[in-house]
This record gives sequence, C-alpha cells and structure tokens, in this order.
Amino acid sequence: MKEEILKLKKEKNAVILAHYYQIGEIQDVADYIGDSLALAQIASKLEEPVIVMCGVNFMGETAKILCPGKKVLIPDIEAGCSLADSCNAEEFRKFIEENPGHTVISYVNTSAEVKALTDVLVTSSNARQIVESFPEETPIIFGPDRNLGNYINSVTGRNMKLWNGACHVHEQFSIEKIMELKKQHPGAKVLVHPECKRPLQLIADEVGSTAALLKYAIESDSKEFIVATESGILHEMQKKCPEKVFIPAPPNDSTCACNDCVYMKMNTMQKLLDCLKNEAPEIHVDADIAEKARRPIERMLEISAKIK
Repeated sequence: MKEEILKLKKEKNAVILAHYYQIGEIQDVADYIGDSLALAQIASKLEEPVIVMCGVNFMGETAKILCPGKKVLIPDIEAGCSLADSCNAEEFRKFIEENPGHTVISYVNTSAEVKALTDVLVTSSNARQIVESFPEETPIIFGPDRNLGNYINSVTGRNMKLWNGACHVHEQFSIEKIMELKKQHPGAKVLVHPECKRPLQLIADEVGSTAALLKYAIESDSKEFIVATESGILHEMQKKCPEKVFIPAPPNDSTCACNDCVYMKMNTMQKLLDCLKNEAPEIHVDADIAEKARRPIERMLEISAKIK
C-alpha cells in the first residue's frame, strides 16, 4: 500500500502534508510533517498542483485558501475538529458585535467562516508572539480555545476576552494520573500542550505547541518524558530520539483512547490511497469567504516571519 501511494503521488504530481497527530504510517509516507503553523507555511510555498492534507478539515481549508488554484484533497472529508465545532460563526459574530472596538485574534483551529471574521490568526506555536506584537492597551477577543487563551493571558499579563471553546482531547488529561506516573518515573519531564487545562500547565516542565514539545524532547538531557498532547506526536518523538522513553499522559477515563483525536485518526492508509487514486474528496471554500479568510492567515504568516 505504501509503494502504491508513493507511485500515485508521483504520477499525480501531488504532495502529501501530514500533521503530527496522524497515524505513524501516514507520517512516514508524507513529504512534509508538522504542526498547523508549519503546514500553513509549507502550503503557501508549494509548486505542485495537488495537495493531499492528512489532517482535519480546517487544515485543508487553510491550504485551499492559501492555494486557490490548486486541488486540495483530504483522505476523509468527515475529519472535523471538536475545537472548531465549539465556535459557530454566527454566534462568534454576535460575540464580536457585543464587544466593539476589539481586535479579533482566532486560533487556526476554526472554520473558514470564523477566519473570515478575524483580524489575525495564531497557532499554539506563535500565539504569544502575535498577541505581544499588539500594544498592551489593545482590547482583544481571543477564540475559540479558552485554555490556550488563559495560558496566553497568564504569560503576557493581558486580559483578552475569551470565547468558551475547548479541544476534546486536551480537556481529558488527568492531573492525578500524571502525578502517579511522576512517582513511578521521578526523572521524567512533563510536556504539556497549552490547550490543556491550567492545573496541567502548572505542573509542566515545558508548555508548548507540538513542534515546541518535540524540540524540547530532542534537546533535553532527560531520558523519560510524560507527554500531555495527542498521542500521534510520540511517533516523531521516538523517531528523533530512539534512545528516550515517551509515555502518553493518561486521560480521566481509562476505558477509552481519549488521548487520541478521533477526527485525526479517521484518516487511514486505505483512505489516503483511495484519495490519490480518485482525486477526491476535494476541499472547496466559498470564494467570498476565502478572500476574507485569506487576510488573517497571511497576516499571521507575515508576523511569524518577522518574529523568527
């Protein structure tokens, strides 16, 4: 199946992008893997006419908005996002209208319609720097992730108005079970994504995006890590650091695989193969929405380029 995917990719002159939360087999056949910021940056510079986005719908939409002339495919069109779903565009519009004079900063984990209502987008990799690029007195609305927003408020001293949304995976991690793991692995560093709740952030050795947590694991002298984010990142961590031990942080409910994103895991090798073969499902974004959504995405990329 892997050989057939690679053969089809070459025949179609396609490029495969995969998020760190995809299954390991998909990451291994991808041309590029990364977090949301990296994938957006890569998509904006691609020359190939066909992009296969192995991630969730909003990532495919972002690629299509940045590359309107390209065909953007996704292995499973039903691969949504609980965080994006927690922010309905019409309700978000009302929230903005109720808070006039505010700069609207939205997390990239949103629909194209919400992006179109936004002044500048952020990812967990660049949220702090982009918020800090605005004067301290700037009134800001931040949506949709309340945990990331609270974290940015705590490290910047800002008082942004937060939309009350959250990610179903990052909400589920158990601080009690992580502390139990720490007793069993006293030397382990705790790595926490800022979409997790505040108590987990407070016990972390490092709070950061998937890319930042990967970088920390590579550069750290520690040999053991407890990782509180979607379990897909462990594949790349283990590849980059085969001599180290990575332990997925347990969720509150030990009967489910709640540290797996059900949407990310909807993409499979078979679906990727069929997607390339049939050049479907294809991502489409309304032209008017795409034009409005493109500005905040490009603004994010411009600010990110300056702060590196």
